[in-house]
Amino acid sequence: MENRFSELEGVIKYRLDHQHAELAADIDISELNAWRSLFYRLRLIGQITEKYAGLGFGNISRRLVPGGQEFLISGTQTGHLPVLNKQHFALIETASQERNAIKSRGASQPSSEALTHASVYRQHSLIAAVIHVHCPELWLQTTKLNLACTAMEVPYGTPEMANAVAKLFESGRLQQAGLFSMLGHEDGIVAFGATLTEAACLLIEQLAKAIAIEQSQLWP
Repeated sequence: MENRFSELEGVIKYRLDHQHAELAADIDISELNAWRSLFYRLRLIGQITEKYAGLGFGNISRRLVPGGQEFLISGTQTGHLPVLNKQHFALIETASQERNAIKSRGASQPSSEALTHASVYRQHSLIAAVIHVHCPELWLQTTKLNLACTAMEVPYGTPEMANAVAKLFESGRLQQAGLFSMLGHEDGIVAFGATLTEAACLLIEQLAKAIAIEQSQLWP
């Protein structure tokens, strides 16, 4: 798989109406933060000097309440932090891919991929968690693993990406597995599920399959 990427990671491309304010005291980030910390340790979310122009990558979100439109998402450019706190999350109140606009609040602005997360949630009310990581092992094995994927010419964090995600759902490719590759977003993988655990375990399961393919190529 060959591609040339000129875009910087972490650049917000949608119109943002953000209110800088503390999140409500009763909002619990503990489970969301725990999974984010795990993926940070696995270097699937984070910040690596020699990659992506040294900017942060990856993000994680969950619906605020089951079936509701609001969701919590890790803030933009928090990748360098091993552990987040409530100040590092944003609450997405509304998201419109038609208007390329997001309304949010929190001490941090939302991730640049917030519009993609919103598109996933829009597809089914039972989807409660979305995880976006950068995983070269999985991304490079997209074809061999027969992963659903968005096209190489579709840029991240745009209405085009949101529309491409919607078309993946319409195609039925995501009915069996809640995971897809973004070929136009270097190493970009998105997993989703009815719970954070479901989305995270699916991601780890597919990563193990990708590593098995890599290792099999080393055997005589």
